[in-house]
Amino acid sequence: MKTAVVAVLGGLLTLAGIALLVLPGPGFVLVAAGLAVLATRFPWARKPLDYAKEKAKEGVEEVARSPWRAAGAVLAALVLVALGVLALAGVDLPFVNAFTAVVLILSGLFLIGTVVFARRQEKLEQARAHRPAGRPGTGGAYRAAPHGS
Repeated sequence: MKTAVVAVLGGLLTLAGIALLVLPGPGFVLVAAGLAVLATRFPWARKPLDYAKEKAKEGVEEVARSPWRAAGAVLAALVLVALGVLALAGVDLPFVNAFTAVVLILSGLFLIGTVVFARRQEKLEQARAHRPAGRPGTGGAYRAAPHGS
């Protein structure tokens, strides 16, 4: 039973990630999440997981740098959540039952969380890059002064 749940959940996350590969957003993040779930029970999933992790990292970095990609990813996530909510509210959607509706909602929320995290990390990186150089031993954080200063 546990193997079947892992297979279904991992498969659905992976499929949602594949769908997001053609939509704006970091689809490889969900592919990696799905493969990570599958790798807990299926050894064959470990090798593609390594590849998906690298691609997910690149996708998150790209969304962090591009406000347009971030907006597109959030829009796609909101569509996923809306479809899930509609299905749970009783709207008859093709290929969507209560379980897949919950997975759609969770996938959308996961995607929104990923975008928020990526954008915050990018802003922190930019703030660090623009902070004035300090001196060691002054009791606070500093970054190295450029050579020749």
